[in-house]
Order: sequence, then structure tokens, then C-alpha cells
Amino acid sequence: MRIVTYGAACSVDGFIAGPDHSLDWLHFSKDVQEFFGAFMATVDTIVMGRKTWEASAGQIGPDGYGMRTCVFSTSLERIDHPAVELVRADAVEFVRRMKGEPGKGICVMGGGELACSLLRAGVIDEVGLNVHPLLLGSGVSLFRDAGRIPLDLLESRVMDGGCVLSRYRVRPG
Repeated sequence: MRIVTYGAACSVDGFIAGPDHSLDWLHFSKDVQEFFGAFMATVDTIVMGRKTWEASAGQIGPDGYGMRTCVFSTSLERIDHPAVELVRADAVEFVRRMKGEPGKGICVMGGGELACSLLRAGVIDEVGLNVHPLLLGSGVSLFRDAGRIPLDLLESRVMDGGCVLSRYRVRPG
């Protein structure tokens, strides 16, 4: 069974973007890049929602992310990128089916809405957070309406810039 991981950078008060969807507060460092590179070697599929796609579409090259990339949306008619697949089916059932197929891990990238729906359905296996040492006060919530999801700590370490990277396994319910 493939592992589905949701990862995000967030503020100490639990926001993944500022009130104006700003990301100017994110701290990128060599150790984060090394961790992310090692993690990406363990996955062969990226899934994301429409908002994350719209925020990142202009930043990826012609080969996309170099792996299967699925964008879930019921409002988009098409995606104008040859390496990205638009999925209009139910995300929970689609990802659940992918988990049973052969392959490497599946990365849930970006915003919290898709991740929360997958968490509530018991589809996500691991959560990774890169907590940045600041309070945004408001913005886009990391886990809005996820419900109570028990987690077991797998790893926690301090990264450059005072960030804390923590990985959790979702406790089977």
C-alpha cells in the first residue's frame, strides 16, 4: 500500500498563507531543500486542489514536477499544461484507489482544503509540518474543519532559521 503524505509550511499559529494569501514569510534554507529533495525521491505522484494549482501553475516547467501530477477541481474546465492531469472525480475515492495501485508514495501538496477532506476520510497516512517562528494572526488555515485526528510523532528537528520540522503518522482509527 502506498503512503499518502500531506506536508506544509505553516506559522506557529497554524496558517499556511497570510490574509492576502502571501507567502513572503516563508524561510527557504539548504537543510529544508535537502529534506524536501529526499522526500520527493520517495514519491511518484503529486495531488493538489485548484487553488494550489492556480498559485503554482506559472512556476513549473514543461515537464511539470517530473512525476504524475493531479489537480482536483469541479470548477476548472481544463488545465493548459501537458504534464498535469485535471481530475473532476471525487478526490477521496480517487486517492484511495491510487493508494492500492503499485508505485511510490503520494504527496498531497499545498492548501488545507483537499488535505482536510482526505484526513477526515482516513486517506492520509503521514503529516509533515515545517513550523516557521512567527505569528501571522490570520490567513489561510492549515487544518480548517479537519476534525479530531490523533497523530503519533515520527520525527522532530530544528531547521535553519528557527523552523521546526515535525513528521507525524496518522493513528489508524
